[in-house]
Parts: sequence; structure tokens; C-alpha cells
Amino acid sequence: MVADRRDFYEILGVPRTATAEEIQRAYRTLARRNHPDVNKEPGAEDRFKDVTEAYDVLSDPKSRRKYDRFGAQWRQVPDDVEQRAGARQRASAGAGYPGQGAGFGGRGDVGEEVDLEDLLGSIFGGRPSGGGDRFGRGPVPGADTEAEITISVEDAYHGGRRRITLPGGAGGRTREYEVTIPAGVTEGQRIRLAGQGSGGARGGPSGDLYLVVHIAPHPRYKLSGRDITVEVPVAPWEAALGATVPVETPGGAVRVAVPPGTSSGRRLRLRGQGLPNPRGAPGDFYAEIRVMVPARLSDAERRLFEELATVSSYNPRGDR
Repeated sequence: MVADRRDFYEILGVPRTATAEEIQRAYRTLARRNHPDVNKEPGAEDRFKDVTEAYDVLSDPKSRRKYDRFGAQWRQVPDDVEQRAGARQRASAGAGYPGQGAGFGGRGDVGEEVDLEDLLGSIFGGRPSGGGDRFGRGPVPGADTEAEITISVEDAYHGGRRRITLPGGAGGRTREYEVTIPAGVTEGQRIRLAGQGSGGARGGPSGDLYLVVHIAPHPRYKLSGRDITVEVPVAPWEAALGATVPVETPGGAVRVAVPPGTSSGRRLRLRGQGLPNPRGAPGDFYAEIRVMVPARLSDAERRLFEELATVSSYNPRGDR
């Protein structure tokens, strides 16, 4: 595919009035989507080359002006001819911003058509043909890439250094990184590794690698944002009379006061004991009570429960 035969603005999906920031944003999105290290679909590499060429031209103010003035054959126009064309047009019709195709049967937005045969005849002996560098001249930054990593709740709580291995690109070689996991990282958060994305072209800087964090299910802890919940089993008499019970948290063991008359499902909050938050308030830790009954009773336990059943007027179904 030869991108010169298509409109560069169309390739990037931006209007002709797009700002430099909009052009760069469009390029980074399309380059990431079509980079050969990321996209293995047929035609993706050709699309990546077209996107790169379009960005080369439109990101440079000088080449963009020539492209807007002379269209698909802009590379064949020497700089001094482009300047003479602009001076001639301004002299005859005032300054303007001509559209693509002026001088080739298409009209500019302002002013007269530019006759390239007249302008180039003394240099080329007629209309220009061939020549020009296919990919322009400026450096092109590499595309950003993404990868996913899975960590434990404890890793998310404490943070720290971790070595990860990621699949390679087209070469198939794996890559290893030493990654700093920030304390308090949450599900879906991205960790940026500057300069570890796809390589740039013609001396351009490499893109960034973004690691999307997933937190693995835990046998005890349940996460909701920065809040952590754990089930805490208590005996019937602890729930009825109240007790202080040990509870394990990612930050270490704590003791939780269970108020008298606590039923299953009651959540006791430990404020600020959830995941840390480097930019604000930390999450909370919740101890969710589960009243557990012995599967087998001793003779003494059975007598006590029978006595309790005799003397107690409590009816859990009648109180609803």
C-alpha cells in the first residue's frame, strides 16, 4: 500500500483543521493498534507504515504546509518553489490557507490556482516525476503497549519490587522487568514503565509500557475497591456474651471486639485498615461475623444447650 495515494488526514482519521496534539493522539492510538508486535492480523504492518508516514508528514509544520498546498506530489516540490508559490498567491489574492490539490486541477480555499508547470519548468524541464524519501525525515516516537500482571492482595497492600516475565513480540523472545508495585495499587490500575514500549523510528524515543494490574482471588479476603472484608467465625456464647477475637489482616494480626448480642452477617469496621492510598484516605477493613455451632456436642455441652432452650424465651423467627 502506498500511502501517498491516500489522504494523510484520512489515514489518521482527523480533520484538516486538526491541531498538532490531535494528530499526535490519533497517531499513538493507531500505531499501538497496528504495531506488528501487538497486531498479528494480515495488513496490520502495512497500516502501521501508512500511519507512521502520515504522522511524519503532518507532525512537521513545514512538510504539512507543503502537503496541504501541493497534495500527493508535495515531495517533488523543492522548498524554494513552495515559497515562490506562496508569495505569488499572496501577491495576487492575499494570504490564505489553500486546500490540497492546488496546482493540479484542484482549487485552494483562498486565491488563485498554482501552476506547477510554470513554477517547476525551469528546474525540471516539465512536470516533476519520482524522487523523495518515502517516510519523511523526522524521528517518530514508538507506540505505547500494554500487558497484564496478576498480584496477590498482600502485594497490593504492601507493594514492593517484583520481577515479571512477559511474552516477546514478533521475535518470540520473553522479556523480564524489575517492577515496583506501589503500595495500595487497585484492580485495573496501570503501572507505567517509561521507555519500555515499542521502539521508535529514525532515532525517535521508545513508547511506554503500561502494566494493567489484576488482583488474584484470595482464600480469605474479599476486595471492593480499597475495602477488605474477611469472615470471622465466633462461637454462639461469644456472639451472645461478647468477646475479643483475633483477626488476621494483610497488615498483621489485630484483635476485634465483638459486641454482646452479635448475629451472623454483622460487619465490624476497622477504619483505615484496608488498602493504603498514597493520594488520599485508605480503605477500611471489615470483619464479617459468622456464628458457628459445634458439629458434635459433648454430654455437658448438650445439657447446657438443653437448659438454655428451656429457660430462654428468645424466638429468632418470631422477632422478624
